[in-house]
Formats: sequence, C-alpha cells, structure tokens
Amino acid sequence: MIREKLRSTLSGWLMVPVIVVGSGVSLWGLITSIDTGGGTPEIVGWAAALVVVSVAWGGFFVVNPNEAKVLTLFGRYWGSIKRDGFHWANPLLTKRHISLRVRNFESSQLKVNDLEGNPVEIAAVVVWRVTETAEACFEVDNYEHYVKVQTEAAVRNLATQYPYDAYEDHHKSLRGNTLEIAEQLKTEVQERLSKAGVEAMEARINHLAYAPEIASAMLQRQQAGAIIAARQRIVEGAVGMVEMALDLLSKRDVVELDNDRKAAMVSNLLVVLCGDRNTQPVINAGTIYQ
Repeated sequence: MIREKLRSTLSGWLMVPVIVVGSGVSLWGLITSIDTGGGTPEIVGWAAALVVVSVAWGGFFVVNPNEAKVLTLFGRYWGSIKRDGFHWANPLLTKRHISLRVRNFESSQLKVNDLEGNPVEIAAVVVWRVTETAEACFEVDNYEHYVKVQTEAAVRNLATQYPYDAYEDHHKSLRGNTLEIAEQLKTEVQERLSKAGVEAMEARINHLAYAPEIASAMLQRQQAGAIIAARQRIVEGAVGMVEMALDLLSKRDVVELDNDRKAAMVSNLLVVLCGDRNTQPVINAGTIYQ
C-alpha cells in the first residue's frame, strides 16, 4: 500500500527573480556569442542554458487552502504538498490536484429486503473528505466513484440486518433506532472507505419507506399494532381501577359484596372503562339482589 509522504518545496516568490535573471543572462549570452562570432560550443552552451531556464518556468504551481498536489516523477510517487501557497518544484514532476474539502454524497433510493424479507426503499447521506492523498490517487481507480459504490453497498448490507419496524421493545429496527443505525452505518462505511484514504465524518439514513407494492398492507399492519397496543394499555388501566375500587369499598365498609356481586361489578366496570362508546346508565330502584 502506498502511504502519503509530505514534501517541502521552494517558495515560488523566491524562484521567480532567480529564473528571471537566469533567463536574461542566458539570452544575453546567446545573443552576444552569435554577434561576436563565438565558437559552436559557446553558442550551444548558452542555448542549452536558455532551454533549461525556460523549462524551469514549468515548475511553478499554486496550492489553495484545503487542497493538495500529488507529485509523481516518471511514474514514481514523489510526495504530496498540502501547504497552501505559491510553490516551485522540479518542472518534470507531474502534478495531480486533490481536494481536501468536506463533501456530501447522497445515495440513490435503493430497493432492498429487510431482515423480515419485506421490500423497503432506503437512501443515505454520507459526509466525507480525503485524508490520505496517495491512497486516494493510487489505491483506487477513481476515489469519488469508489465512495459512491461502497456507500450504497454498506446501505444495502445494513438494511438486511434489521427489520423496518420492530413490534417488541427489545428489538432494534431501522425506523425505531435511528441513532444506533446511523452510528453502525458510519462504522461500516469507514471500514470500506479507509482503503481509499477517505474519512467518513457522518452517515445517516435520509429516506426510509416500504416499497409501494406493500405500503398499504404494512400501513394496515401498523394501524392494527397501534390499536392492539392502545387496547392493552386501556385494559391494564381498567383492571387497576377495578381493583382499586373493590379495595376501597372493602376498606371503608361501604358495602359488603359476595363473589357473585363482585364478578358482576367487575364486569360492569370493565364494560364502562374498556368500551369505545358511551354507556347508558340503568338505575336500580330495588336492592342489589333485585
């Protein structure tokens, strides 16, 4: 694996006057040699110096903030420049631009099956940046495309590990445990992108829905689950209220009820408390036994 090597360069502002002077001296020497009828070696020497100085102008380059230059010399990695400013280096070096800025990638809406086999639509947003310029350039063919493909692969893999919705409290789900799912997604994306010198700063699901062909059926299932949960809560509360009413009647000696009358009272109270419609009261003008 190619690791990043930070290199230092000469200041471009320092080399500008040096090359300007060198160009002027070489040109003046070449013209003087030709005018005075200097020998061939002298003319060739001044001409070669002028060519060298002219080539040296190609060594200037600029590095902007949050950018880097990856330098190669005849196919061999030479080093990376991350310090912003005006630089000069060997003009024979090939310079490749790399952005170190923070970027967003939003995956397309993927259709996958969750843990229970239900088709769902899912998409994610990943915030990333390049941290290792050499790996980003040489370990993968195109690091931006690599981020896209590996992110979508991680999202697909994550969606198959959890159900869309959990109907038991101790089970995790894509919809009910968003923070834990986002953290796991970030970890998995980082494991995949580390080979390309990329850091995943944040990852989260930004779209989650059942596939259209089962959306209506799943909506009915969710509604049924909500109704069952609500009824269960109502029954638990009603049983507690009936128990409390019987305890208070017995504790305060308001009335003594045998088992049959207690059963009738419990039945009536449960009907009143658990019914989804208003009850109609019936007044008993006789005793509790008539």
